[in-house]
Amino acid sequence: VEQRLPYRLLGRLPSAEHRLALVHFVWLNRRSVGRARIARGVISRLKRRVPAGRHRGAPVEIVRASPIRRHRHHEPRPLTVPARYLRTSTPVPAPTISIVTPTLNQAAFLERTIASVVSQQYDALEYVVQDGGSSDGTVEILRRVESELTAWVSEPDEGQADAINRGFARTTGAIMAYLNSDDLLLPGSLAYVARYFSGHPEIDAIYGHRALIDEDDRLIGSWILPRHDDEVLPLEDYVPQETLFWRRAAWDAIGGALDPSFSFAADWDMLLRMRDTGVRFARVPRLLGAFRIHEGQKNALMQDQAAAECARLRTRVHGRPITLDEVEARVVPYHQRQRRAHALHMTLNRIRPQQTVLPMQRILDTDREPRHA
Repeated sequence: VEQRLPYRLLGRLPSAEHRLALVHFVWLNRRSVGRARIARGVISRLKRRVPAGRHRGAPVEIVRASPIRRHRHHEPRPLTVPARYLRTSTPVPAPTISIVTPTLNQAAFLERTIASVVSQQYDALEYVVQDGGSSDGTVEILRRVESELTAWVSEPDEGQADAINRGFARTTGAIMAYLNSDDLLLPGSLAYVARYFSGHPEIDAIYGHRALIDEDDRLIGSWILPRHDDEVLPLEDYVPQETLFWRRAAWDAIGGALDPSFSFAADWDMLLRMRDTGVRFARVPRLLGAFRIHEGQKNALMQDQAAAECARLRTRVHGRPITLDEVEARVVPYHQRQRRAHALHMTLNRIRPQQTVLPMQRILDTDREPRHA
């Protein structure tokens, strides 16, 4: 047994949790990878080496220490993407994808957000930037890059949700998404999304894994998610918004608008309303976007407002107030799956042959031909 490939690799892995993830993966896939005689005792021994409060015991601590509850996982390092991301081919015919970027005084990041979208060279793209009347140089940026946009507007609005609704009113694409003006779309994502929807007509909305970046586009963590769970969604919003794409039919089914009464939870409200109409979700196995962590994102008052909006949604869905303790107790199985998925992802990255990677900064800095002459 020790001569089998996974066991020879165990010693190269940094922790018992990584080793457990690898053995768990091989056990689940024992037929396809020819590991029919894997000993359950090995898994049991590895479990005993995982500290309490991680994979076993202390269930609430599993949730509180989950990678998707933390926004900084390690020291900053260059954000790179596998070169294969750029080799994703666009389906023929290519569905039109409509993206809206709402913005207000985010000049420090806006141009990089726009570059992450238009650098994908996806021909069937409608890209609208809806500015709420910025005074920090945003308008000058938009004038400089307007040849790469389908449209842009700078006008007062009633908040982010209202800005997104105004932007989408200018679009017609079969696939929709919005990207905040401090986040990034990772290379090849539009081609991948288009190909996935073309090959899976039964799916109405998809999302993927998330990279976490700092003010300088450096990687500081990632959210690697398990398969979609419709039962957990009414308890906790675990869907990375910058990776979310949906069909226009799903948008029309909820009235074709975000609820502007939400300042922070409008995307979760949209997901829950879509779920109520029968929208079918899927989590795709790819990093699609990068969520930026930077100073000034949320202060204490904003966090209180966000918590109040989340409580409002839980009460609406469940018909009664749901305490955070109850939420944490009920989402333990999902977070256990998430921790295994995260550990497995890190394990496979460690043992796979070196992939060719492309620095994200090179993509953002590349001179581009204007999309709209």
